Amino acid sequence: MPSATLACQFCGQLNKVDLSRHADRPKCAECTKPFLVDRPVKVTEENFDVTVLKSEVPVLVDFYADWCGPCRVMAPVLDEIAEANAGKLLVAKVDTEASPAVSQRYGIRSIPFFGRFENGQMVRTAVGAVGRDGLAELAG
Repeated sequence: MPSATLACQFCGQLNKVDLSRHADRPKCAECTKPFLVDRPVKVTEENFDVTVLKSEVPVLVDFYADWCGPCRVMAPVLDEIAEANAGKLLVAKVDTEASPAVSQRYGIRSIPFFGRFENGQMVRTAVGAVGRDGLAELAG
């Protein structure tokens, strides 16, 4: 049972989610809204460690900002990767302006910045609008 602890996008409650059952649309224990793990999940400074570093599956993290044009260009590709790898890979998004401490911890100075995390460690990275092939390689 590969799982990850996710914050509910509606109420903020942390839930341990069985990612292998993503097609069953797991629900929040607090508000019963569904977790959509076939899409990128938003992660904040407060839940980064528990969601990304403690995940039982690899996590592809997109460090982005809303004002960033290349970040917006890459967003649909991230959506595709999240959908194609649901249950095997978690795709997460960290807003670098709302969560600057996470960006500082990893020395991120340019966005979009993509990091693949496994077993609590960033193992591979890519910087810039790397396209579909670049992200697929990082996800794979």
